[in-house]
Amino acid sequence: MLTILILAAGASSRMKGRDKLTLRVDGAPMLATVIARAQKTRCEVLVALPPDNPARAAITSDSGARFITIGNATQGMGASIAAATAARPKDTTALMILPADMPLIDTADLNTMIRAWSLATETTILRATSAEGKLGHPVIFPQCCFPALEALGGDAGARDILRAHDGPVVPVPLPDQHALLDIDTRDDWEEFLRNKSIYSK
Repeated sequence: MLTILILAAGASSRMKGRDKLTLRVDGAPMLATVIARAQKTRCEVLVALPPDNPARAAITSDSGARFITIGNATQGMGASIAAATAARPKDTTALMILPADMPLIDTADLNTMIRAWSLATETTILRATSAEGKLGHPVIFPQCCFPALEALGGDAGARDILRAHDGPVVPVPLPDQHALLDIDTRDDWEEFLRNKSIYSK
């Protein structure tokens, strides 16, 4: 069983006081939209949340998605991935890691990743790329990577696991810049709004 892990435990510190995951995408807070898109794949969805953000907690509860509160979320993405991997549903054989701040990733993109996973070997990592082949997110990790994911810490994420992996790392092209565009700053958000009609073509 593949579980989609949505990373939503970051502090949004570069947004200068705004919580990027409550900005509206397709008529709902970005976090709600990302969760809904993941749920439409019919995969299990697990959301990693910070301990001190009632708005994100309410959004996730309203969605019905399973979630885990990351007590040490301030330590960085690695800590969030480690705790959430340890809390995965017991039948999980692969984990798709999806940052919650990627508004272009839609259900079709997630299903493209899932189809590639269904054809892959048990030791294959699948990594989304832009249409031009630039590496991005989401990434699907097989079960053999779970111990390494659970051992992560700090803010490095899973980059070292990708570099050290003994098996194949297979690129999965997604349309345009879907695998690359994330919202870290207010400038990112304003650019997304300016170019939304182009992105949606």
